[in-house]
Amino acid sequence: MAEAVKVAVRVRPFNSREKARNAKLIIGMNGNTTTIQDPEQPNEEPRKFTFDFSYWSHDSYKEAADGYLTPTHPKYADQKMLFDDLGKGILENAWTGYNCSLFAYGQTGSGKSYSIVGYGPNKGVVPIFCEEIFVGIDKKKGEGVKIEFEVTFSMLEIYNEQVRDLLNPASNKKGGLKVRQHPKKGFYVEGLQTIPVNSYKEIENRMDEGTRNRTVAATNMNATSSRAHTIVGITFTQKFKNDAGAETAKSAIVNLVDLAGSERAESTGATGDRLKEGAAINQSLSSLGNCIAALADKAQGKNVRVPFRDSVLTKLLKNALGGNSKTIMIAALSPADINYDETLSTLRYADRAKQIKTQAVVNEDPTEKLIRELQEENEKLKKLMASGGKVSLNDLAADEDQAEMSEEEKEALRKELEAEMQATLEENQKEMELMRQSWEEKLREAQQAAAQQDQAELAKKNEKKTTPHLYNLNVDPQLSGMITHLLKPGTYKIGNNKADPPADIVLSGLNIQKSHAIITTEGENYFIERSALDAKLLVNGEPVSGKEKLDHHDRVMFGSNHLYVFVHPKQAQASPNAYPKVVTYEMAQEEIAQNSGFDMSTDKKSNEDLLLQEDLVDMLPAVEEANAISEELDKKVKFEIVVISPKARGMTSGRTEVCVKMRNLDNGLEYIWPRDKFFRRKYMMQEMYQNYQEGEDWQLPDEKDPFTEPADLEVQIGSCNVYLQSLAYLIDLKESMEITDYKGKELGILEVEAVPCNAKGKEITEADDVFVEDPKELVGGHVSFNIKIHAARGLPNKYTDVCCKYSVYLDTDPTVTKVVGGTSNPEFKHKKNFSFNPATSQLVDYLANGVLMVQVWGKQKAAGEKKGKKMTTKEMMMSRALAQGSGIAGNAGEKTVDVNKTFYVFQIATLKKRQERLEMKIGQFKKMVETAEKSNKARIHTHIVQQVLQAQHPKIAEAAIKKIPKDDGAGDLSVQLAFTLSRSSSMSSVSSLSSSSSSSSSSSDSDPASPMTEETKKTKKKQGRKRRSRKDGEGPPKSAACTIM
Repeated sequence: MAEAVKVAVRVRPFNSREKARNAKLIIGMNGNTTTIQDPEQPNEEPRKFTFDFSYWSHDSYKEAADGYLTPTHPKYADQKMLFDDLGKGILENAWTGYNCSLFAYGQTGSGKSYSIVGYGPNKGVVPIFCEEIFVGIDKKKGEGVKIEFEVTFSMLEIYNEQVRDLLNPASNKKGGLKVRQHPKKGFYVEGLQTIPVNSYKEIENRMDEGTRNRTVAATNMNATSSRAHTIVGITFTQKFKNDAGAETAKSAIVNLVDLAGSERAESTGATGDRLKEGAAINQSLSSLGNCIAALADKAQGKNVRVPFRDSVLTKLLKNALGGNSKTIMIAALSPADINYDETLSTLRYADRAKQIKTQAVVNEDPTEKLIRELQEENEKLKKLMASGGKVSLNDLAADEDQAEMSEEEKEALRKELEAEMQATLEENQKEMELMRQSWEEKLREAQQAAAQQDQAELAKKNEKKTTPHLYNLNVDPQLSGMITHLLKPGTYKIGNNKADPPADIVLSGLNIQKSHAIITTEGENYFIERSALDAKLLVNGEPVSGKEKLDHHDRVMFGSNHLYVFVHPKQAQASPNAYPKVVTYEMAQEEIAQNSGFDMSTDKKSNEDLLLQEDLVDMLPAVEEANAISEELDKKVKFEIVVISPKARGMTSGRTEVCVKMRNLDNGLEYIWPRDKFFRRKYMMQEMYQNYQEGEDWQLPDEKDPFTEPADLEVQIGSCNVYLQSLAYLIDLKESMEITDYKGKELGILEVEAVPCNAKGKEITEADDVFVEDPKELVGGHVSFNIKIHAARGLPNKYTDVCCKYSVYLDTDPTVTKVVGGTSNPEFKHKKNFSFNPATSQLVDYLANGVLMVQVWGKQKAAGEKKGKKMTTKEMMMSRALAQGSGIAGNAGEKTVDVNKTFYVFQIATLKKRQERLEMKIGQFKKMVETAEKSNKARIHTHIVQQVLQAQHPKIAEAAIKKIPKDDGAGDLSVQLAFTLSRSSSMSSVSSLSSSSSSSSSSSDSDPASPMTEETKKTKKKQGRKRRSRKDGEGPPKSAACTIM
């Protein structure tokens, strides 16, 4: 019966970087429901997803004395809860005889490995499962059951579509181990070592061995460990006699898969790379996504092909996803707002996975039957090989994924299967021999092979407690501390595997010289120095130029990617507070960045600045690595980190991003690569370097070479901002704007014009004198304007085929001018009308406050070939570094543009024209009053005043003013004047009388014997009111004027 894949999601706590950035929590959980809040839309309803399990491990826990994280609230999911819900089911299914699979998915750093493997006392599902298997075996044996138990262990890694056996690195061939297809077992890895184990301790030792081998391989090959998939395979077999007395085997294959980190969401501008899908490193995860989507469709009844054959990973996970297996998926989530896109992608991935159904069966067969079937299968294959005929796909590969295959694909599959027949014969023969061999013999051979290595590792572990040593740091915390070099008193030469005599500590990889460095001791003190002038050696992020003393927990970088920590137990014991308590990979990289000139402090920095800082820490070692590969392969390419604002990228909004400038040292061509494009290319560079190291053909044609770009590739030369505020006041604007590159350096001038138009599209000129006082007056009306780009002046000669691109308002596709080549002063003669009817408040706000970003694009002309001695990439980089250091190159003498200058230029131009218009409006009001007075009008109607005030053209104001003489209801100014003068005279007489009365009253008031009569009080009050009236009115007017009615 088909059974759905069980899906669990788990959210981790904030990490140190997220805490430093004051990250906001975007994940919520209630029962089995998980919600995610878009940080850009905080008022919107969160998105909801429902899974079999939603594990809250973000907070509500404390660390016990032994280091275990225990819950302080029932909602916290600890490692025990995870195993009880998921691991126990896997354990029970294994005992029953079902194949089981558990795989973890999520972005790098989301906590996948913590759930699968764990650390310290916080053991993950894998170690607890392995432990419980042997607890169960011991219990059964104690009960006296007559069953023989066999457990085997394997560990492999998939990197760049190549399979490596982590328990037998010597067997790893060029190109990795082959993945074959068996008619019964399905896909398997040919030659993969499966080791018999008899206890959890033996499994633990083998896992440590595999992790060490993985670390060495990753460091030597310069591999990115977070881009590798690790599969631990445990086969659990129970042998017993069935009811008929026949020897029977019940077996379960348990695959525990730690997938590579899902890729970061691409930023704007990362698309369009011709090599976007070229890197094999991305193939497995993208193929897994395609398989999950197809299986989800299939579960809904759709007839689709599931592309298991598209990658090594999906071949090996075929049973887990679409066949004989009970499967569980754990999706690891980041809680931070900065990872919203990646976390949402993970939730959607998990949501599709829960729709997949598998059909597991108990793997129980008599041993004799299994041997007989293998013999029959071998006879069948021998006949096919002897006949020389074509192999039938029905005979060899009855896969459901053939349904939608074309004839060409079927033929390719047939040829692949024919090539595998010999391998299948050998595999069958090997399996039959193993079945005949007793378990005790297999176990004894495995234990003898591992004993010496296990004892050596145990001795080294004990020695580290008292002996100074170096241990490795890795971006993957699981791989840190896996490589140790003990440093007993003496001298240690450090170099690569070509050193003669051989180095005491052999390091392989980028920028490691034959004789690279020397560590010496003087009493209890240890010293390090370079043994080659061009050896790259850093201590605590600073270059080593002489002999330098090493202290406890110093960070030492050899070459480009060998990062170590020096440990001196006696120093640590003598002064425990004098040295850093914990050293992490991130801390060491931040230190290197700080000493490279980047400000890595976190005080008083915005979230955006801290995110930028985080990107710098990630990018710095990657760029260093790319330059080292370029040197090794002599690719004549140099990479530099550049920090580019959204405006410099030709965008009106967004955040500042860390990008990479790729410069061809031969022809001087430069290209700016966004972060995602650079990392895609870097993975391909690593593939090239790996092939170079292995002696394979590593050269690629230009169209596939990650170090090249097409000579005719269009690049952004620069950009300029056109502020549209003048259009919001119907004022035309004509300016010569500076074109600036990403550094703010002026590269030329762009002649731009923005002209308002009337409803018919005719341009409004100064002669028309149309004007609005408030842009809001445009809302609901017809808004039209022309954008003109006349020409560019003074562009660098290195550019040709130049054009301009811009987007107005809500345009999704940019407007592009004609392309002009062969000149540094291209004439575009571009004009385009934009019309909006009716104009919305959003449009008017865009005009009043927005900016039009005009990008200037073109193609680069390669510099002429330099005469003289041909230099290597290393020599060219050294020469360039010396030139920059001596001030010959760099930004010296470059004219840069103030980023606010353009804004102020437009502001001043708009304000100047608005002032002119306002002065004109004042003049119209003066004329209105003068006309009323000349026409002997006492009043002006308010509707005439409104017409003059709101007139967008002088002719409209003139027409309104001409109505004043004809207004019979405005009153006679001469009559009004006579009335005013008469009233003034009357008020003057009253004033004299009041003054006399006041004097008398004053005398009366001053005489206490003179009583104030009621009539006197009334008169005094009336006089006071008249005095106040005159004061408020500032006395009688000297002449009459017209009034507004």
